[in-house]
This record gives sequence, structure tokens and C-alpha cells, in this order.
Amino acid sequence: MSNIRITKQFSFETGHALYGYDGKCKNVHGHSYKLSVTVIGKPITDTSNVKYGMVIDFSDLKKIVKEEIVDHFDHATVFNQNTPHIELADELKSRGHHVILVEYQPTSENMVIDFAQKIKNRLPAEIQLHSLKLQETDSSFAEWYATDNS
Repeated sequence: MSNIRITKQFSFETGHALYGYDGKCKNVHGHSYKLSVTVIGKPITDTSNVKYGMVIDFSDLKKIVKEEIVDHFDHATVFNQNTPHIELADELKSRGHHVILVEYQPTSENMVIDFAQKIKNRLPAEIQLHSLKLQETDSSFAEWYATDNS
């Protein structure tokens, strides 16, 4: 049986700021992110399996990505925990805002690396994460490919 790639797309709204950056993105701002998740595997050949013919049920993939990424990052503000933004983060949290502190500069590049690890940890053993595409704007995105990271 052939390996097949399937892709599911997600969207979420997230704010962030890039501490130390020399452009406008040093200011707190937000994006309407689009995330494409592609996995690879062989379709199930057991005709008695309710998932017969599927690599992974799209709803199972959706559950993983929603729980690990979308539900966590949607309408949150992300800051690098090792910057002075920690004071702003504490103030926002005290006012009931959803703030995520990460160990990296919250660029699309670093976020897609983080997302890849979170998703890989939840996939069934027979399914491999093939790629992620995190689109920040209509014309800007970061991509992660398993073949580039083996």
C-alpha cells in the first residue's frame, strides 16, 4: 500500500511582540494565523476497521491540533519569557488576559518548530508528521518539513 499525505487546515488569532527587533513588530500586535498540518502514512487496509481506507480520521487529527495548538494559542498574547515583556505579561494576566510565555522569540519560524514537536508527540506511531505551514499574513509564512529535520 502506498504512503499518502493528508492535510488539515486551521486558523486562530494570536498577538505577540518581538523584543529587541528593529522594526514595527517590536510592538504588541496580532495576526490571523493559518496553520496547515500534513501527515503521512498508509491507509488502513483492515475492512473490519471503521477507519478503513483512512490514513488518520480528519476528526482525530483535528482533535490533536485543536488541543495542542488552536485552543491554547487562539486569542492569546505570546511573549518570550526571557525579556522585559514579562512585566507586561504579568499586568495583562492580572487583568484576566490569556498570556503565553515561551522560551523563544515568538516568530513564525520558532512557533512552527514548537508546534511540530507538540503535534508529533500526539500522533499515533504509524502516522508521521510530514510538514507544517504557518501563515502569518497573506504573503508571509514559515514551513517545517520532517525531511529537513531528521
